[in-house]
Amino acid sequence: MRTIVHRHLGKVVAGAAIAVAGTAVMVGITLPGSAGADDSGGQGTGRTAQTAGQAQEQGQGQDAVQPGVVEQAPAEGDRGKGRDPLTDDETERVEKLALDRGLSRSSENVEGDKGPQRITVDLSEPEASELDDPNAPRRAEVSYYDYKDDSLVTRTVNLDTGKVESTDTQHNVQPPLSRDETVEAARLLIADPLGAGLRADYKDATGKKLTTPDQLLLNGMVFRAVPGTPASVADCGKHRCTRLFVKVRNGSWIDSRDLVVDLSARKVAKVG
Repeated sequence: MRTIVHRHLGKVVAGAAIAVAGTAVMVGITLPGSAGADDSGGQGTGRTAQTAGQAQEQGQGQDAVQPGVVEQAPAEGDRGKGRDPLTDDETERVEKLALDRGLSRSSENVEGDKGPQRITVDLSEPEASELDDPNAPRRAEVSYYDYKDDSLVTRTVNLDTGKVESTDTQHNVQPPLSRDETVEAARLLIADPLGAGLRADYKDATGKKLTTPDQLLLNGMVFRAVPGTPASVADCGKHRCTRLFVKVRNGSWIDSRDLVVDLSARKVAKVG
């Protein structure tokens, strides 16, 4: 495993400096009532410019720029309207409504603890009969990944009634990974013998030992088995698998594309 991405500095365009320099030209300002006050020896112009400068500094000039005022953003309401995005309160409420005791006890998250792994919470599309109804109920969809049986569970919650209107369970469906899943994949990779190259490259780049995902910037993509992939990743697609893209904080990328983390089996495999 070797570092493959390098940062390159581009050339700095000097044209911007010309525009900045143009603003540095001193502009003479004539204050009301001061024109012609003293024109002898060219001294009147100098005093006029000096007076204008002082007036501007003291905020007394007609064109003096007043301090900007930053207005507070309007407070977010407890509930949205129509197709407004879910508010924080709505998101918190719908998560509680969607996760009942039955699902909590029968499922597992990415770390193997009880309860499914939350993936997304989104505003639902209105039903066909409600498209022109301004008072149509707001609904939200909460999606979970259940690592106990590798299923995607989606629940639709009516925010007006507080009821779960439907539950959809699918297998062999792999939505984008959540942040928690990406971090757990990195944790497994760092601790695995196949992560030796990653640890070595990090040590070369920073002089420090790589021990936790917090030391890295991470992106993950779902990995699916295709004809010709090794038997070690044949279950990916049925299982929740990911390929990580790893970057040293404030540093270079580390190539880990030949490694796949099977989050369902909690194993690392080499595919390159």
